[in-house]
Amino acid sequence: MIEVAPDILALLLLVAFFAGAVDAIAGGGGLIVLPVLVLAGAPPVVAIATNKVQAVFGAGTAALTYARGGHVNLRRQAPLALLAFVVAGGGALFTASLPTELIRLALPVLLVGVALFFAFKPGLDDMDRTARLTPLAVALTLVPAVAFYDGVIGPGAGAFYMIGFVTLAGYGVLKATAHTKFLNFSSNLGGLAVYALVASPWWITGLAMGLAQIAGAWVGSRLAMRVGSRLIKPLLVISASALAAKLLWDMI
Repeated sequence: MIEVAPDILALLLLVAFFAGAVDAIAGGGGLIVLPVLVLAGAPPVVAIATNKVQAVFGAGTAALTYARGGHVNLRRQAPLALLAFVVAGGGALFTASLPTELIRLALPVLLVGVALFFAFKPGLDDMDRTARLTPLAVALTLVPAVAFYDGVIGPGAGAFYMIGFVTLAGYGVLKATAHTKFLNFSSNLGGLAVYALVASPWWITGLAMGLAQIAGAWVGSRLAMRVGSRLIKPLLVISASALAAKLLWDMI
């Protein structure tokens, strides 16, 4: 049985398509979907779990599209993806005992920081630059930190993966975006594996939204590969600023 009325489902499909496109380009799709799921009547934990159901389709589609375009080697990323899967599952297990209110308060600040970084940092383009950390250090710091957050709550994880690859690994904007998606897929899947057991996702609604996510992610990743940082940077700034404003408004 479908968990929502047909008109609500139609709205959720449109939101999932748009979020899939935005997430494939700049990350942050979950911050679009999650509030809409709550408005549709899903309790917070159910909304988080349902967001994971639909998000794995979008992130997986984007990862495959970038890989086929030659921007990322998924086999080489497999160990990091496995780490993200395991750590995100652990994050989901600890959701009930973590100070999620503190995370909710900190999230707008982090998003504003992301927006300011990409808006005013000079020289950000699709060219690689000197890395600040070795690949091993990135694997042991950035990936588990973001994956754990993705398991606990999730929205914005893609943007955080991306800014880490740019600032710490020295990747160009397009390369960072491409390398983000497989990790985002894996940490979403790890969180979902746990939420499927401890929560009650809206499976039919989530799977239907997943199909819309596939279409949106394909469109978004194709646009990003065609235009590169000229599209990714402004969209990331706009989406991060808008989502931060939305979260701050909800706190008032």
